[in-house]
Amino acid sequence: MFVDEARIYIKGGDGGNGMIAFRREKYVPMGGPAGGDGGRGGHVIFTADENMGTLMDFKYKRHFKAERGTHGQSKNMHGAGGEDLIVRVPVGTIIKDDESGEIIADLAVPGQQVVAARGGRGGRGNTRFANATNRAPSLSENGEPGEEKWIRLELKLLADVAGGFPQCGQINLNIQNFLSPS
Repeated sequence: MFVDEARIYIKGGDGGNGMIAFRREKYVPMGGPAGGDGGRGGHVIFTADENMGTLMDFKYKRHFKAERGTHGQSKNMHGAGGEDLIVRVPVGTIIKDDESGEIIADLAVPGQQVVAARGGRGGRGNTRFANATNRAPSLSENGEPGEEKWIRLELKLLADVAGGFPQCGQINLNIQNFLSPS
């Protein structure tokens, strides 16, 4: 079975939350902030693969979600960024936004890549909010959510590229020769 169109849901990873933590040292007044930042969420990346011929893989798996970033930790340890999700599609795939119909990318060259959904930014820990007047802030940010959307994948067929199905002109010539012999 040949599948040349698919509708799928993609979501970039959410960013990790920042941490509220304080140093605990004997001779340091007010301890001081020690909360790390959250990691960024992973992106959803489409790449053109010349070894694929159809969009059959997207008939049964329709939801693709990148990994979220981990939360910040104490001792100013930043969270790890989420791993990017790489989705392989055949060469000649057009990626469109399902709601607006806007073309996101046309993957016509083998190995070509496009980021279709960006991951969210990680939140800042309380160390980032320290200043001269507020040396021990108890404030942090949550991570931002990743982009999410429904997209439509369309595979350009050989007929679309060449201007018609193969042997179409030769059949017309044969019929014309048969109808009007000279």
